[in-house]
Amino acid sequence: MARPAAVAFARPTDRADEFGASPGTVRFVDVPSHRFVMIDGQGAPGDATFAPRMPGLYATAYTLHFALKRRGAVDRIGPLEGLWWPADGAAGQDIAAGVDQGGWHWTLLIGLAGEACPEELAAALTAGRAKLVEPYAANLRIEALEEGRTAQIMHLGPYDAEGPTIGRLHAAIAAAGLRARDVHHELYLGDPRRSAPARLRTLVRQPVD
Repeated sequence: MARPAAVAFARPTDRADEFGASPGTVRFVDVPSHRFVMIDGQGAPGDATFAPRMPGLYATAYTLHFALKRRGAVDRIGPLEGLWWPADGAAGQDIAAGVDQGGWHWTLLIGLAGEACPEELAAALTAGRAKLVEPYAANLRIEALEEGRTAQIMHLGPYDAEGPTIGRLHAAIAAAGLRARDVHHELYLGDPRRSAPARLRTLVRQPVD
């Protein structure tokens, strides 16, 4: 049996380039380290679990955005993103196999500008925590995420129809002689409040070795 050809990992020039993907086509990307505002949760996705946490994420991101704007730094608010993993710690591909949503663990996150100084980050986090009640406020934090080599694919359509897309992603990973590691990552490039479910864009990403 022939060995898979070596995979060439793209090195994105910026976050817009990093988000580049075509529906149905798997892209291999070496993702640089980024700083995020994050908050954790557990259970099925939806308003009931997300709503108590969202004000802290967006208050942090927008406070930092306006602080950078005042000193002339160019900054765009990043999309909402999510890291997902089953309670048993199984690999990300198991999400495509119908893992009980009630058992999912997740982290919601928004990317922050690399130009921000420690004082600006601290002020933004304080503003974000002020929008939350406990125990959510204490869990809101700013951390770096270092994914490195990943595979990703664009999903068009409702979130609950991602299974076949995730399956294609993991089939391409296996065909390339790679294996999934760490957790399943989704980047929500569409706004469900403004777009029809069939037009939603979700970048599905999986770190690999």
